Amino acid sequence: MDIAAMMDELTDAMEDGQREVSLHHSACYQNEPVTHLLDGGHAAWDRRAEPACQSLAPRGGALGDQSVVILHAKVAQKSYGNEKRFFCPPPCVYIGGNIWRLMHDLLQASVCGGGGAVRGYMCVDSAALTHSDAYKLNFETLPDTAGMLACAKSLFISDQDKRKHFRLLLRLFLEVGSSRQEVGSFHSRPIKVISKPSQKRQTMKNADLCISASSRVALFNRLRSQTVSTRYLAVEGGAFVASARQWTAFAITLLEDHRAEHQGDFVLSEGFVCYGSVVQLVCTETGLALPPMVIRKVNKQHVVSCVDEPVSQLHKCALEMRESPRAFLAVANDAVVLHRAASSEREAGRALLNDGSCWTVIGVEVVEFAFCRGDAASVRTPVTPFPDVAGLELNGGGHVATLELHGDNFGPHLKVCFGASEADTMFKSAKSLVCVVPDVCVLRCGCRGHSGQGGRCHSGAVTVPISLRRRCDGVLYRTAFSFTYTPELRQPQRRPARPPDADGARQDDALLESIHHEFARSNFHLFTQP
Repeated sequence: MDIAAMMDELTDAMEDGQREVSLHHSACYQNEPVTHLLDGGHAAWDRRAEPACQSLAPRGGALGDQSVVILHAKVAQKSYGNEKRFFCPPPCVYIGGNIWRLMHDLLQASVCGGGGAVRGYMCVDSAALTHSDAYKLNFETLPDTAGMLACAKSLFISDQDKRKHFRLLLRLFLEVGSSRQEVGSFHSRPIKVISKPSQKRQTMKNADLCISASSRVALFNRLRSQTVSTRYLAVEGGAFVASARQWTAFAITLLEDHRAEHQGDFVLSEGFVCYGSVVQLVCTETGLALPPMVIRKVNKQHVVSCVDEPVSQLHKCALEMRESPRAFLAVANDAVVLHRAASSEREAGRALLNDGSCWTVIGVEVVEFAFCRGDAASVRTPVTPFPDVAGLELNGGGHVATLELHGDNFGPHLKVCFGASEADTMFKSAKSLVCVVPDVCVLRCGCRGHSGQGGRCHSGAVTVPISLRRRCDGVLYRTAFSFTYTPELRQPQRRPARPPDADGARQDDALLESIHHEFARSNFHLFTQP
């Protein structure tokens, strides 16, 4: 079976609906009874995620929905000589959506060339690198979900690379025997290169090395500085574990109602996490949260409690339970437990930690590429370059309103969609698209609002998602933005008695409004002419 035949079979499977794979939503955790993993009288904690902690799990409700999610650290240590400092935590790739599982199953069942699979290759984005420098990703299916996961565990940046920032490049393929079809090439966020973790007190000048409140972080523990003993704080099966194979992104939240005594120059309002602050870690996939903890600085396995400086990337820290002093979050084999710290014999009043209680904290980035294929055969054309919408700008109002999209990777082949309705779109540049805002009455579906009675237009606020559609094959690119139609609020006025020809005057007003609307659209089309 070649790629074309496989795609024809996949199209038939999509049309028949016989091989749909159920999608596991993270929301299923919200109604389950909660039992916290930490013993010792700690109260259970709510699993429901805050609005800022949305699920990172691959999305894909409809059969054609697909997503590619790249998780990676914000900083990376440079390797020197023959020493290879692999990225820690390793970059992870989630691919989600029912169609991925269908493609993977069909490729595995192929008899041509011993089967096939969804393949991925990741490398440091550089023109000097070749295909042999890329790390081959082996995707594993995730239980109870429609997604697959892979980690690039041996990526590093050489000292020959003099850049201060770089990006990761992910390339996805469908492979059947010797046949290969590219799905697309996806880039990570910029990653800052450092030589080693800074031990100096950070200032606003180096704010990019500080851990910000409400940002995403990862934590790992490494016994005796051995790479093979690295354990990552993760959530598996609804419980916190110390995993050797995968890691979880956590939202680190400052609890302002429980400020510590020492905050120094970096107050909570500035958005930085400082030592001595009370924080809470919330899993961004499930919403499972640890109890409030005080983050402490660690120096040679001793807790330094009188420090108020901001927490920096790759710093070693300890997490002390706010309600149980000297009880620290720790690793014991593959379990997450509480360690009761002993008093230091050298310095009175200082807590002495074991190796399992010392965590390394690092900020992480999450990049999601969400798209939908109307027809499975469109996979024959790569979905990249992927348009990235960074902001919206509304101009005008009423029937002559236009919306300008700012971002990257735009082209004349893209049209802006309000829900399921395409809008008249003009390509200005690779960073700008302009479209006419369609009337709310012409929206066919995808709206969230209240409609009037008797088939009338929506009288209340209506919100629709903003997306981009590729004209050649109908691939729909999801964005994080939406557009809200808000009705104009007018003061009620007493209407005078209508003259006999009031109905005719009202019809004339409607006709003038229609002419005005069409005139505005004609001017827009004239403006778009080259």
